[in-house]
Amino acid sequence: MSARRARGPLQRVRRRSRELRERVEALREECAAPGPGQRKVLSLRCMQLKKLVEENTNALRDLKKADEPAPVGNYNQRKEEEEKLLLKLSQQLQKLVLALDQDHTTKKSSVDKHHQKGPQSEDENEEEDESEDEESSEEKDSEEAEDDDDEDKLLDDPNVKECVAVGNFDAQQEGDLTFTKGEILFIHDKKADGWWVAENSRGERGLVPRTYLAVHKEDDESPEQSEEQVEVVDETADGTEIKKRTGSHWSALRRAIRENDTVEVLTTIGAVPAGFRLSTLFQLLEEGNQFRASHFLQPELTPSQLAFKDLVWDAEKDTISPRPTRVSLIVTLCGCKMIPLPGVSIQVLSRHVRFCLFDGNRVLSNIHTVRATWQPKNPQTWGFSPKVTGILPSLLDGDCFVRSNSLAADIGLLFELGITYIRNSTGERGELSCGWAFLKLFTSNGMPVPAKMYELPLNGGTPCERGVEVDPSISRRAGSGVLHQFMALKKQPVLLLKLRSLSMQSKDILYFLPETLIGSMCYSHLLLFYRQILGDALLKDRASLQSTDLICNPILATFPQLVDQPDLMDALRSAWADRERTLKRSEKRDVEFLKSLFVLVYHDSVFPLLHSTLLPPYKWAEEESEALRWKVIADFLKKSREHDGALQYLLAAENTHTAFDISELAYDFLGEARDDSSV
Repeated sequence: MSARRARGPLQRVRRRSRELRERVEALREECAAPGPGQRKVLSLRCMQLKKLVEENTNALRDLKKADEPAPVGNYNQRKEEEEKLLLKLSQQLQKLVLALDQDHTTKKSSVDKHHQKGPQSEDENEEEDESEDEESSEEKDSEEAEDDDDEDKLLDDPNVKECVAVGNFDAQQEGDLTFTKGEILFIHDKKADGWWVAENSRGERGLVPRTYLAVHKEDDESPEQSEEQVEVVDETADGTEIKKRTGSHWSALRRAIRENDTVEVLTTIGAVPAGFRLSTLFQLLEEGNQFRASHFLQPELTPSQLAFKDLVWDAEKDTISPRPTRVSLIVTLCGCKMIPLPGVSIQVLSRHVRFCLFDGNRVLSNIHTVRATWQPKNPQTWGFSPKVTGILPSLLDGDCFVRSNSLAADIGLLFELGITYIRNSTGERGELSCGWAFLKLFTSNGMPVPAKMYELPLNGGTPCERGVEVDPSISRRAGSGVLHQFMALKKQPVLLLKLRSLSMQSKDILYFLPETLIGSMCYSHLLLFYRQILGDALLKDRASLQSTDLICNPILATFPQLVDQPDLMDALRSAWADRERTLKRSEKRDVEFLKSLFVLVYHDSVFPLLHSTLLPPYKWAEEESEALRWKVIADFLKKSREHDGALQYLLAAENTHTAFDISELAYDFLGEARDDSSV
């Protein structure tokens, strides 16, 4: 049974109106034959009820279509009808008050009325006719309201699959389904937020708003007939467009729904377990830079945009100030056990874990990826490489730092295990989620969870689904006995990880990083150099704090690109490690000297590679491309070490570079900075 759909503002006002109408009807019945001494009490009740009707009328007038959680067909028409109903209730109550205040009101017989002549008699007859018309109109409205309730209940019934569109709807975003008035739609999933997964007669599938649908009946009138009665208004009350859905990262879920046919096919042929889905976090990464580390590495502006929120200068120490955060810890991925194996019809290109900060509704940080290793003899067990040193890729680093200053009570870490695959028959590539887990970082009373080892059971489906197993066949095969249930539990997939508090050495680095960021511990010291250089350029060396001129600094202009390309980060890490080994102890304590040396290493290592035509673009989980990139990087680093710098390599005729662009040198901090509401 699907969860009950949340009511929109207009629906709540309409429900309140029906309650008020029932109370008015009950009051009118009492006023028809008042007992001795009850007139004053009834009059007071009428005034109180009239005040409630006026309050509901004011609430109705303040409503806007943009406030609705989902598009509402006939919005303006429904609003006008509701206002007329409330006005009628107010008039009825006013008449009741006047009638009760007349102490000498008497009933006259029908014979007296028939014989009595004059304008007063005509007025009374007109009032009686109006009263009868009002009563019949109220009965009709009551019947229509009851019919609407029955229609809503029938429409929300999960067993009712066929619906008819009551108006035209154009897709607002990718993943929505466009349809026309009178079109028959088959509903696959009735979601609680009012956006349902539907399929048209052509087999196209997407999200549709519930408010544009009605139950399809065999004796439904033709679209031409219904067109006269139903008018769908696609504009809001103030002329703006329909409000888009925000707050839960709907775009990734829409793409997952739209492309879910691929997973259904793979599940049907037995290539993947039933709990596998398209990767939600991968869809978010593909949409742009909003959830990449390069975005969160930029300085964050205050709400006024007059200063930097997470970059403050310490004049006494002549450097940026350290900033502790609510969440500052190290997550060590230890391994994954009992991960179901895909079938032989697909080839796995990468096994990995993606994770981010999540509050149950929104992603609050960048999405960090750690690639897993596995042994052919035991492919159901994934491993990671904590404390990566030397030439091992940072992509394998299971030691990750997590920073956030979010005040969300339900903040935690969302982990998604995934595989990158290619189908052997079609060559189609894709990303699948092998399960997900969520670890809250604070208890119900606001205390941080203890730093210890955690074994998190994996859930199937997407993070928005509940009660889905990664591999339901394990539970089906289990017997009813306690031992069988225990054995089945041991076969369920789990993620092993450890939370660690920061050491003093880690604090000296991580407290200088952005307030919201997840990254690998093996290159955290490189991020520190970037932040120090950024602070010098923005807070120390800028001619005026009011100046918004471009800053000529190749490192600031290009370093964020490196964070999204792990092999280039490895190249910088390797080059810096080689140079650091030659330093004296006194030089290692000199911060200004280290910064200047880092600038030289940067220009002699990764800066030329960013613009080399020999280096192919970075592509995730493409073995051939990754091997070619690493070969180009390794050859360049080798020649740079042999010739004590990159100048000879840059001047060589065989090495070509892309055409010069001023963006390689210019840093636009206003264009790159994040505002306070970016996530």
